[in-house]
Amino acid sequence: MALSCSSLCAHLSLARICGFRISRTTNCLYSPLPLGKQYYSTSKVRRGIGRYVSSKLNFANAKYEGFLKRRFPRFYLLHHTFVEGFKLLFQDANEVRRIKSKLRSERLQYKDLPYREMEKLRQFRRDLIKAIPLVLISIPPFANYLVFVLMYFFPRQLLIPHFWTPQQQVTFRGIYHSMRAQHYPTVLRGLEHHKVKEEPLQKCLKDLCAKVQSGSTLKVSEVLAVRGLFSGPPLGIKRMHTEQKRQLSHLLFLTPHLPVFVVGRRLNSHALELLYLDRALSRLGPHQLSETELRQACYLRGLNSDSLNANQCREWLSQWLQVSSTLKESEVSLLLHNIVFLSTNYSHRARLH
Repeated sequence: MALSCSSLCAHLSLARICGFRISRTTNCLYSPLPLGKQYYSTSKVRRGIGRYVSSKLNFANAKYEGFLKRRFPRFYLLHHTFVEGFKLLFQDANEVRRIKSKLRSERLQYKDLPYREMEKLRQFRRDLIKAIPLVLISIPPFANYLVFVLMYFFPRQLLIPHFWTPQQQVTFRGIYHSMRAQHYPTVLRGLEHHKVKEEPLQKCLKDLCAKVQSGSTLKVSEVLAVRGLFSGPPLGIKRMHTEQKRQLSHLLFLTPHLPVFVVGRRLNSHALELLYLDRALSRLGPHQLSETELRQACYLRGLNSDSLNANQCREWLSQWLQVSSTLKESEVSLLLHNIVFLSTNYSHRARLH
């Protein structure tokens, strides 16, 4: 790579000496050699030099990657993943800029967007929040070397999915799902201990929790039978017990270690966002999703989709949308609990069949 850079500098120096000079009077470039009546504008020369520099850099980068691939294949994979990750990140940033411009120009709200644009905004915001600390750490001089080492040894904790290898994406999703799923039993126990004035609904709720705890999967009609409990006290998202709010925060990967009013506000905001996503997905139709989009949609809603085939994922997502499509904004608490109701036993029973 050093030889390539030296060669590049030599060519540029030669071009400067033998090719062009800047005229102070006309503010344009001309050649000391007789060129007749042919003139060259500054912009054309800049574009020519830019293309030359770009081609040299691409050549040097290709040689560098070839060297890494032959001598250090593991480091080459890391390097290649980083390069491609930055390309994807810039593409997403441009896409998000376009979507926000559309929102302003057409005076649309977030919930009016198509599903893919809505999901792009949601995911990019979460990725950006995770990436900010890493960027701040790398600001001091020479700190980028430390950051690179940290990213190599702690990719799950520090990197966003753009910079994960395909194998890492599957592995890390499994780890995060396990961290989330360990709170499912606690959420169910919290529901069992809530006192409800309506005796029939209290019995339905306890039967529902007992069925999930016994390893059975629930029907959509069984979940909707208790929807009346989740719009007001004691299970409405604004009237719920503090401990139940903190447990639900784990299901959305939100920190529970904040003041309770902040936890409740964030839960309500993310639950509404999920409800709007579901409505947009219902308009699009789950069958329109690619397999990658399908698995991501199931994972967001609490299912470990990597252990299932595409048909099983699509069947589960259809059940989820049957529940969410009937809910009002005041009933989003049921949507959060539905993560536990529909996801707890589905993967295990689907593998048995």
